[in-house]
Amino acid sequence: MSDKPELQEGDPNTTGHVWDGIQEFDNPMPRWWLWCLYACIVWGIGYSIAYPAWPGIKSATAGVLGYSTRGEVAADIAAAEQANAAINAKLASVDLAAIATDGDLKTYATSAGSAVFKTWCVQCHGAGAAGAKGYPNLLDNDWLWGGDVEAIHFTITHGVRNDESDDARYAEMPAFGRDELLEDVEIDQVVNYVQSLSGDAQNAALVDAGAIVFEDNCASCHAEDGTGDRDQGAPNLTDAIWLFGGDYDTIKETVINSRFGVMPNWNTRLTEAEIRAVTTYVHGLGGGE
Repeated sequence: MSDKPELQEGDPNTTGHVWDGIQEFDNPMPRWWLWCLYACIVWGIGYSIAYPAWPGIKSATAGVLGYSTRGEVAADIAAAEQANAAINAKLASVDLAAIATDGDLKTYATSAGSAVFKTWCVQCHGAGAAGAKGYPNLLDNDWLWGGDVEAIHFTITHGVRNDESDDARYAEMPAFGRDELLEDVEIDQVVNYVQSLSGDAQNAALVDAGAIVFEDNCASCHAEDGTGDRDQGAPNLTDAIWLFGGDYDTIKETVINSRFGVMPNWNTRLTEAEIRAVTTYVHGLGGGE
């Protein structure tokens, strides 16, 4: 006895599949669905011909219309640059000090500088410009190389300790421990003295001896009173603001191996107007002098 049910008169052909005595009719697809499928196929072929579509080894097919999303963005950027050409030319040519006295120019520079900062500077200085360990806080008034608008502009333009700009800010602290310039006991002494300049030393008994080590080895850069020297990029050691940390172990690590942070020069990456804009923005964050 067969499991296949008998076809009734008028039933369509079957696919030959049977499940538990249930046969699958071979009904044609609805015509509206077929027409939609054919329309989609035709549209897909037309789109592939008209627009970029099929990937190649180096690039996709261009399409006969020559449309490009990148080209569209480039056109928008070009239009924005053209619209701002006049004010950018003014921004790039006026005295830096004059930007703050021109209301419209300062407003534009601050807005444009914010965009530049968020694109190029937040990776190191943070979204709020508060910096991080090894990356300066731009909100306070502690500037290694000066915080007036001219000094900030120069630092952004040429960078710090990079190999690309001959005018880069440059200063290098000796590695007093690694290069055996000081004995271990002298390092302990001077670290305690440096701690005492802005707080409490770990071992107060070593402070007096550390003062002598400091005077002989450190005062030429950090000044006799430890207040630093901006011409050399030597930090102020008396204000309790530390770029890498002010605890005993961190200061000792600094004295032993020194620090050598690098900032790129932006004059090969940004236009003069963009550098002046971000200078204005950074100067206006609250720490600029």
